[in-house]
Amino acid sequence: MAAQREIGLAKLIGGASAKKLKDHLGLATAGDLLDHFPRRYAQRGELTRIAELPVDTDVTLLARVVKVTNRKMAARRGSITEVLVTDGLDGALDTISLTFFNSFAAARQLTPGTVAMFSGRVGTYRGRLQLTNPDYVLLDGGSADGLSAEELADKPIPVYPATAKLPSWKIAQATETLLAQIDLSTLPDPLPAALREHYGLPPIAEAYRMVHTPVNAQEWALARRRFQYEEALVLQTALARRKAQHAQLPSRPSPARRGGLLEAFDARLPFTLTEGQRDVGRTLAAELAANHPMNRLLQGEVGSGKTVVALRAMLQVVDDGGQAALLAPTEVLASQHYESIRRTLGPLARDGILSAGASDVPDVEVVLLTGSQSGGERRRSLLAAASGEAGIVVGTHALLSEHVQFADLGLVVVDEQHRFGVEQRDALRAKSLATPHLLVMTATPIPRTVAMTVFGDLETSVLRELPAGRSPIATHVVGLVENPSWERRIWARAREEIDAGQQVYVVCPTIGESGEDEGDLEALDEATWGGTALGPLEERQPAASVAAVVAQLAEEPALAGTRVGVLHGRLERTEKAAAMEAFASGSTDLLVATTVVEVGVDVPNATLMVILDADRFGIAQLHQLRGRVGRGGHQGTCLLVTSLEPGHPSRTRLEAVASSTDGFVLAQKDLENRREGDILGATQSGRRSTLRLLRVLRDADVIERARADALQIVGDDPDLERHADLRASIDAYLEPEKEVFLERG
Repeated sequence: MAAQREIGLAKLIGGASAKKLKDHLGLATAGDLLDHFPRRYAQRGELTRIAELPVDTDVTLLARVVKVTNRKMAARRGSITEVLVTDGLDGALDTISLTFFNSFAAARQLTPGTVAMFSGRVGTYRGRLQLTNPDYVLLDGGSADGLSAEELADKPIPVYPATAKLPSWKIAQATETLLAQIDLSTLPDPLPAALREHYGLPPIAEAYRMVHTPVNAQEWALARRRFQYEEALVLQTALARRKAQHAQLPSRPSPARRGGLLEAFDARLPFTLTEGQRDVGRTLAAELAANHPMNRLLQGEVGSGKTVVALRAMLQVVDDGGQAALLAPTEVLASQHYESIRRTLGPLARDGILSAGASDVPDVEVVLLTGSQSGGERRRSLLAAASGEAGIVVGTHALLSEHVQFADLGLVVVDEQHRFGVEQRDALRAKSLATPHLLVMTATPIPRTVAMTVFGDLETSVLRELPAGRSPIATHVVGLVENPSWERRIWARAREEIDAGQQVYVVCPTIGESGEDEGDLEALDEATWGGTALGPLEERQPAASVAAVVAQLAEEPALAGTRVGVLHGRLERTEKAAAMEAFASGSTDLLVATTVVEVGVDVPNATLMVILDADRFGIAQLHQLRGRVGRGGHQGTCLLVTSLEPGHPSRTRLEAVASSTDGFVLAQKDLENRREGDILGATQSGRRSTLRLLRVLRDADVIERARADALQIVGDDPDLERHADLRASIDAYLEPEKEVFLERG
């Protein structure tokens, strides 16, 4: 029965143990603990490589005691027991010191030759690795479960995700108690029997036993394979069912019309659409004309012309008498889209409702709606949207307000979809009687396995080629450690661009004023990028800040007389708009900014971007940032400035960005090197990763098999009436913190 999974742990393993699991790991029910899988398995004869232990991290290790000493403390009463343990590799870093204060048990039990599992936080003392007062459990001796010594030696030891106050073996003890208290055979099994047999996978009861208390390595490997496939099938079936249900909804068909705005727009385009833009345009035109809603993801390289493709789709809807809404994540980006659309439309953009019909040329009113507009501006935009006078409404979250109404909303375009949750998107969709068509745009290329997992209910279109006149951006790593004089050369290079009539971005990780800083400091969390520990972050120099850089450039001789602007997230809306307008119009030569310029900011005259402390940004963000230059036909250059030593893992990341302008290649490298939870958007769900055992890069074949199986299941049984256990697992999967992950599309 599913109810067994919902039983509180206190009833099954005791109140004290249940409280620790809840407080330290958030595990409250039998199902929670069953699904808290070991992260690895150790063998009793396989000691942990001590040299690879990361500093300042909670670890669980197997080691053999080499030496034990006891001494009295000099400053206060009591004793210190120091235990030296080894991994047996006979190297310079094959030992770690364990320090126990007033622990008579440790002095008695941890004798030389003893093998034990230790859990604690790795620190350093006088240049040596150390654990202070670690928890431990002895692994020598007989077995309580009746196994022979030979069988015991082969039995894997589950090592669970744990905390300093709740070590792995205590979780293992709680799990074994739980397994003895519940009847696993009564648990519903989401995997259809036919698929289990086809892939040779164990039933759910056997799989739980094998994953938590395996007799040998073959058992836990088979159990994990089963749970990986189960997770993939549940996710893919949920996406396939959502896709099928969405296709059944009524929509507002908007067939292409002759002699309308779209035709006039195409005739006035000062450039030729790429073949990719034309192909995607034909696809969108056909789907907009259908009587079921379009549901499409448009991804493409930086500068590949996604906005023009989206605008042509919006004009097709407007030609048919409908409205289009463009939802952007920030006011800066919304304002940029609004100005860009009006500028691109030229005479086709109507200046207010009073000019309607003043010309034989078809036109469309475009309005902007943001939260910080003045009362008068906001009322005019609301009236234009509600009356239908506005054919295109551009806005931020303000579009989602209950006060915003549309006369006939036919198309919703969402830019940078990863910044919106399902509730926000559906709130906009709900403003139309028929389900509007949906076009999701992302400028971050997504590896195919990620797209299949995260956006599996969306059809996908890709723009790879750059429009004519756009050159690949030249990117260089500027290492200041080996070339200190290059810092002055950076600013001389900036002056050369300015003297040639071009403009320059300087991007900083932080603002540097009072209060919290802004910037992509998740790169600081990537201190183990590539699996290499870097040591405490405090040892690094403070990140370059907007405030400090502005002050520095004011004293830089090479930039004397240069007009410098500032843009960051804590400026008032009017200040942001003024800063962007000054840069866009050429009144500012050099703009010092945070990552607020990452997406959407379009200044064709900008040709040089200097990213200071570039090692503090991720691959995808660096690729997005450099896409802001070279947009006007001039060669774009990006300088990735770093003070890290050559060979540092983060320098490797910069070299990867400099070596390729293919966003899809970089996205794949990003997926290989970053924490997968970040790639999948776990920051929105508050978890490290929404996936438990499944990994989209490693398990691409599992995902593809599950995708095919899910489509067949939903095709044969759309409401899952014959798959009740699978349907129940999908409902459980769609708990609130996971809806954001699944329904980001």
